[in-house]
This record gives sequence, C-alpha cells and structure tokens, in this order.
Amino acid sequence: MRAPLLNLLLIASFAGASLFAEESLAQAQTASPQAAAVSPEAIKQREQELEAARARQKSAEEAQAKLKAEITALGQDRTQLNQQLIETAANVRNVETKIEEAEARLRALNGREQQVRASLDSRRADIVEVLAALQRAGRRTPPALLVRPEDALQSLRTAMLLGAVVPELRGRAEKIAGELGELVALRKTIATERDQLASDRDKVRSDQTRLTALVDERQRQQASREKDLDAERSRAIALSKQVGDLQGLIAKMEQDLQSAAKAAEKAAEAARQAEAKAAASANVTAKSGPGAFKDKSRTTPAIAFASAKGLLPLPVNGNKIRDFGGSDGAGGVQKGISLATKPGSQVTTPCDGWVVYAGPFRSYGQLLILNAGGGYHVLIAGMERISVNIGQFVLTGEPVATMGSTSQVASILATNASQPVLYVEFRKDGTPIDPGPWWAANEGEKVRG
Repeated sequence: MRAPLLNLLLIASFAGASLFAEESLAQAQTASPQAAAVSPEAIKQREQELEAARARQKSAEEAQAKLKAEITALGQDRTQLNQQLIETAANVRNVETKIEEAEARLRALNGREQQVRASLDSRRADIVEVLAALQRAGRRTPPALLVRPEDALQSLRTAMLLGAVVPELRGRAEKIAGELGELVALRKTIATERDQLASDRDKVRSDQTRLTALVDERQRQQASREKDLDAERSRAIALSKQVGDLQGLIAKMEQDLQSAAKAAEKAAEAARQAEAKAAASANVTAKSGPGAFKDKSRTTPAIAFASAKGLLPLPVNGNKIRDFGGSDGAGGVQKGISLATKPGSQVTTPCDGWVVYAGPFRSYGQLLILNAGGGYHVLIAGMERISVNIGQFVLTGEPVATMGSTSQVASILATNASQPVLYVEFRKDGTPIDPGPWWAANEGEKVRG
C-alpha cells in the first residue's frame, strides 16, 4: 500500500501548475489539432454539436412564436400586461441579484483554492523529505503516475487506514490529506456554483427577451393612443436645451409640452383625490400599506407619495456609492443618491407617477422625470436607454430603462467610476429632499407594484 502514497508524494513534490493531471492532459490533447481534425471521434463530435445547435435554434424559434402569441393575447388586457411587465422585471432583478451573489462566492472560492495550492507548493521541501523517507522504507521506487486530486486523496487515506504510513510520518501525511480534502471539496463546490451561475445566466437572458417583448407591446399601445409622440419627443429635447437646471426643465416641460402638461394636471388631480380620501378615512395607515399597490389596472397613484414612506424599492440592483447630503465629487453637495450597478441592469420605477420628461439632458445623460403628485418629482439619470414616453403613467416596479456599460453622469465620470452608475433624486416643490425615509427597510418590505 506504500506505492499509492509514494505516487501521491511524488506528485506533491511538484505542486503548483503541474500538481494535477487534468491540466497537463488537456494541453496534451490540444497539442495535435491535425490528428483530432481527421479522427472519426472528432467528426462525430462535430456532427453532434451541429445537431445540438439546430435543436437549440428550433427551440428558440418555437419559444419566440409562443411568446409572440402570448403577448398578442395580453395586449388586449392592459391589467394583465401591467402584471406581466412588473413580475418579469422583478424576476430579472432577482436573478441579477443571484448572479452577483454567485460571482462573489466564486471569487472567494477561487481565492481559497489558490491559497491551498500555494500552501502545498510552499511545503515542497517537507514533502520531498517525507517522500525520501518512504522510498527508503519501501521495497521499490514507485512509477511516476499523474492522478487527479480525488485519486491522490483516496490513495493517501487508504495508506493511512491500512498502516502503510509509519507513525513518525503520519502527522505530515494527515496534514497533506487535510489540504487535499479541502481542495477536492473546493473544486466540487466551484463546479456546482459555476453550473448554477450558467443556469441563472440562461434564465436572465430568457427573462430579458420576454421583458423586451412586453415593453415593446406596452409602447406599441402607447403609440397607438398618442399619435404625436415623435413630435412631442423632439419638442421636449428642444425645450430641454433652453433651460440650465432641473427645476427649470420640470417647469418648462409641464408648462409648454402638451403631454407633460396633461400628466402634471392628472398628477395634481390625483393628489387632491388622495388628500380627500385620507381626510375621510379613519384608518389611513391600513390603506397605505403594500396591499394598496396590488391593483394593476390603476391609472392614478395607489396612495399619496407622502404616505409611501418606507415602502418604495430602489430602482436598480446595486451598491450605494454616494448618499444624499454627501460630497458630489465635484466640490458640491449630493442632492440625491448614486448606485453603482452591473452593465445592462434593469431599471424599474420606484413609485407610481407620470412621465414628464424622458431623454438626454446636459451632464445627466439619459434623464427620466416622474411627477408623483402632491408636488413631488422623482428624477432618475444615468441610463443608456429609456423605454417609456412623456405623458405615460407607470406603476411602481414597472421597467422603464436599462443601464449601459459605463457611467453616463458627468459628476460620476469625474471619479473614474469603472461601472455604470444610476443617480436618483427626489424633489418636493422644486427642492431636493432626502429620499432615505421612502426606501423600504429590506427586500421583504419593498413594493413590487
């Protein structure tokens, strides 16, 4: 039984890149591309890959046709379309979160694997000493075999179990076995995490395809109701160039632009109705909780914006890098919050409201402004693409934009941010306010529409 142990220690004496066999074997297999190209096995494998590609294409075409038929049916029911939009957007954001968490776990696991390998490599002299001792105790020199870590671990455990390791070497052998055991477990966990990550990425791609189709249907319906959308959009951009600040932009849009003015009028009327209901209600709190957001057919805010404190979700998955009142990175004070996101992240509305501006604005990149009623406006900037139109009413959690691959906001660019950043600002009667009290304390309390 000493031979397997000697084989193991011989391998361990060359710890590092050549520690285990599969890496060397993979290189050897790719060293002769000409032979592989003409072998029957290679031809068969290519035929199987081609057949699998055809099957995937057929499956994708069938799924696309099914999705188109489903969304065409949904298009007749605005409530169901809203429901699907919000649920699918929530699914995308949930999977985005899972992917980010899995990537973080993989980074930690890969780091630990490198540490274990480095530990084995750093003890090369100790391993060689144990190897020499076991060779002296053995009857013959073991053959130089390369095995997988699992095989090496099993050989070492068997040798110790059957007493092939002499007592004075047992401690060292046990330490090597412990590190090999951890390495084997790490590799299995990493493989599992990678498989799950691949599955999640497939799912998010599928959900994003569905979401894109739903958004297109929503905007098609919107366009059919508003015949002059293109003219309104062009006029909005032209008006935005005539003002120098956000407050001026809001006032200009709601005064001069027909669709934005209608949205502002509806917001004001909705605010008056909400105030009247609140005054007439003896139990405002009970009617102002998350349950108020369940009606997907609503065309006005579920509750007054001022009553939504502690209920609203952040509009994108990400990490807060700047908070309200802190430095804005350009010598001023931050009037909103900045969230670092992943490229291509989905952006959803944090509240119910009417779109009064959607387009580029000065140093903010793509800017979206919602009139939430009661003198409140929500500004969201830094996206690459906005998928709603001026005058449109959107529900909490509804998809409205997607992030690009880099930061779009000038003040963020000044900090050399390496990832896209979303800027969010709340205003009351034109004055920036701290949005902190409105955000849900945890995921379970967030409103998803």
